[in-house]
Amino acid sequence: MDNSGTLALKQEVLTKLTEAFFSDSFEEKTRLIPYDMRPKGSDVPFRCCIYKERAILRDRVIADLGFSIEDDNEETSLSVYAKEALKRETTDNKVLTVIGAACKGCVPNRMYVTNLCQGCVARSCVNACKFGAINIVNGKSYIDSSKCKNCKMCMAVCPYNAIVKIAVPCEDACPVGAIEKDEHGLAKIDHEKCISCGRCVKRCPFGAINEKSQIIDILKHIKNNDEIIAMIAPSIAGQFKCSIYQLKTAMIKAGFKDVYEVAQGADITTKNEAEEFEERMKNGEPFMTTSCCAGYNELRKKHLNEINQYASDTKTPMFYIAEIVRKKHPNAKTVFVSPCVAKRKEVFENENVDYLMNYIELKALLDGKKINPDECEETMFEIESSKQGRNYGVTGGVAGAVGKITSNTAELKPYIINCLDKDTIKTLKKFAMNKECPEGNLIEVMCCEGGCIGGNAAIEQQKNAKKSLQKLLDNSSDIKKD
Repeated sequence: MDNSGTLALKQEVLTKLTEAFFSDSFEEKTRLIPYDMRPKGSDVPFRCCIYKERAILRDRVIADLGFSIEDDNEETSLSVYAKEALKRETTDNKVLTVIGAACKGCVPNRMYVTNLCQGCVARSCVNACKFGAINIVNGKSYIDSSKCKNCKMCMAVCPYNAIVKIAVPCEDACPVGAIEKDEHGLAKIDHEKCISCGRCVKRCPFGAINEKSQIIDILKHIKNNDEIIAMIAPSIAGQFKCSIYQLKTAMIKAGFKDVYEVAQGADITTKNEAEEFEERMKNGEPFMTTSCCAGYNELRKKHLNEINQYASDTKTPMFYIAEIVRKKHPNAKTVFVSPCVAKRKEVFENENVDYLMNYIELKALLDGKKINPDECEETMFEIESSKQGRNYGVTGGVAGAVGKITSNTAELKPYIINCLDKDTIKTLKKFAMNKECPEGNLIEVMCCEGGCIGGNAAIEQQKNAKKSLQKLLDNSSDIKKD
């Protein structure tokens, strides 16, 4: 799905907020953001009126200031929220919030018979339904929603394509049923079920589900000239119109004291995971799953305990690079830069990482400070990461890296899960129940389609991002076994 419209809107709000922060009147300019973006007499691009537009923009600012919109009483001024954000020392671990005013209140997920139905004699849809949910009423097919299980068999067999699925994008995207409607028919997140995969954020065409940003917490340290270190995820290559070396320079200009590649941590993950894979295969285990995807790790904790015994115990690339950074900079504040909501949860659990900044927020920081990365000189990294480590953000990259250094005694057969959804979760459950994966012995699980470059906060189309990434890979060296 093309989410460029909602992405641009989120980007604009964050940029305005960044500009306000570095101005001489943060609280007042934050209060005025909805009015600056939708001034009197301006065209209303999305909603019924300018007042609703402003109300939704206000909620976006609240989320970007790091607060839950669900807790807003609608009377508190944005200037008060801005002041509270400045005083805040910690944030809570509920990483998503719903903008109720932006939520369309979509009709429930259901199968629906359109006017294309011809009432054919074959009754293919009636015969295909195992639940007795389809009858013929007035010569046309009719679906009893109380019996329908949304299996889509009727849709598959209809010769006229007369049956469609009416989908609620956020609910349909959620692989664990963590989104439902509240008493007003608006989206509501069950944080006990939620695995923070970010699929709802990406799929909602109204941008009604927002991350709770930590950008103000990060900007405070930059403004105070504190030692603050950034760690950029491998998928960042190709997200900006520049090389990663130019991006490093731009980030240092923006206020970071240094920038590390998380791909350096990925090289450590690769070596540890390869050793673990060989040991498990030697011990006769049927398969092992990779450990890098934070959304998958949240899924295992909350919904898929049966797969845990087959999951790699190796830590994520973020874990290893954060250890390195903490040893070199014991008093610094550390920021993981990522396109992933689920990594926010992982950050809360890692004592060596203080904050997460997503790619949209990083672009807002650079735009807000009028820094063009493509005009910057290149600054090299102290340690160059491998080609395989830099490819971790693409589906197949983790398994490919592990396979590169696995010994011949443990023949690696990758099985790739390129997106967590209800069907792939069923597949994982089946593998765990049967204690075998017939098609492979190393299961790489990527929560987002395409890998991390398909994350909800990615700012570049995958096709373009892959081209830029490939240029970097072509100039990178292979990982060494020792």
